[in-house]
Amino acid sequence: MTPPVASVGVVGAGAVGQAVAGALVASGLCARLLVASRTIEQAAALVADLDDMRAAVASPVRPYAASVADLVDCQAVVIAVRARFSNTNATDMRMGGAQANAPVIRVLGAELRGYTGTVLMVTNPVDLMTRLFAEFSGCARVFGIGSNLDSARYRLTLARLLDVPLDAVDGHVIGEHGDAAVVCASATRVNGHPLPVPLQQVRDELATRPGRINAGIGRTRSGPAGAVVTALRLALGLENGLVELSAPYRDGWLGIPLRFTSGHPIPCLPALDDTEARQLDTAHTKLRAAYLALRGTPSSSLPIVRTP
Repeated sequence: MTPPVASVGVVGAGAVGQAVAGALVASGLCARLLVASRTIEQAAALVADLDDMRAAVASPVRPYAASVADLVDCQAVVIAVRARFSNTNATDMRMGGAQANAPVIRVLGAELRGYTGTVLMVTNPVDLMTRLFAEFSGCARVFGIGSNLDSARYRLTLARLLDVPLDAVDGHVIGEHGDAAVVCASATRVNGHPLPVPLQQVRDELATRPGRINAGIGRTRSGPAGAVVTALRLALGLENGLVELSAPYRDGWLGIPLRFTSGHPIPCLPALDDTEARQLDTAHTKLRAAYLALRGTPSSSLPIVRTP
């Protein structure tokens, strides 16, 4: 089997980078998987492990250790780096990494400045890091995977609560990948029909699920890896469909549904009721303020970056 994509790069060989790279090897999506990390030794060690996986499952994906500079010819680059820091936030947990992760993302943006492929950001807080990378790199096709993961968790939770198959549920979580996430309950359909959503139970599960995973295994990893593979299939034009990704929206960046046709994204927000619309405004205001604080830059001097 010849993979449909020539090469994909992954930056980061930690827990999430390992899961993403493993999912890409298993997917058969690309012929070459280039792995970059803090040191070439880390990248080489992960590549050796991935090569074992490739042989065991007869995958056509060949992994290689690389530098960030080597990734410029890849069709897509996935950024899954994390600075070393202790998260002391009791709430807004994902925001706890903003100051620590931002310098790393700035450096990567400078190293990949002018890159013309697709970039998927995994690093949290993903909505801020996506925008930061887009600004520092000048890349036009930069997306964050947070709302895709939130939406997958929402559909899974609702299917369990209503005792229906997962594929019977059609619904979205948009806005921030964090405490200001918006559950689009009014537009949710089960077997094609609207029905009351047990919102408090859903919100409780979405709020506590990441913490339970982190408490048990240290880091969420398989869920983000799955979100990456889904997003890449659409963004690279291998499939057409809808996915929730962080992208430019109004004068900020938010998780919104994007409909991809032959790799071209069009924003496709669901109809929102008044409460959901206010929640989306709150998420927009929160993320814009957080980004301005992170950058220390007046809003009038921030560039406008648009998703093609």
